[in-house]
Amino acid sequence: VQLQASGGGLVQAGGSLRLSCVASRSISSINYMGWYRQAPGKQRELVATISSGGSANYADSVKDRFTISRDNAKNTVYLQMNSLKPEDTAVYYCNADYFSLDTAWASWGQGTLVTVSS
Repeated sequence: VQLQASGGGLVQAGGSLRLSCVASRSISSINYMGWYRQAPGKQRELVATISSGGSANYADSVKDRFTISRDNAKNTVYLQMNSLKPEDTAVYYCNADYFSLDTAWASWGQGTLVTVSS
C-alpha cells in the first residue's frame, strides 16, 4: 500500500494542525496505522497508533494534545495536533503495519514537515 501524508506546515506554539494520510487501497484490514516523527539529529519515534478496531496508543509526550483517528471509508488516517510546542517540530511519517498468520509487512509515507515556532 502507498501512503500519502499531508497537512504539515508552520504554526506558532499553542496552535493546531491536522495531518492526513491517504492510502492507495482499503485500510480496513490493516492491523495498525500510525504516525511517527523524526526531529533533526534524532531517531524516528512513535507518536500514535490506532488499531483496526479503533484502539489508540500515544507517546507520553503527546497524550492529551494529539488525537489519532481513522476513516476506513476514505482510506485515511488523521492526526489532530493541538497545543503544539516547539519540541513537536519534526518530519511526521505515516505508517501501515499489517500482519497475519501467513505474512507481515510495513509501509511508510513520504513524510510531512511540521514546524512549531516559539
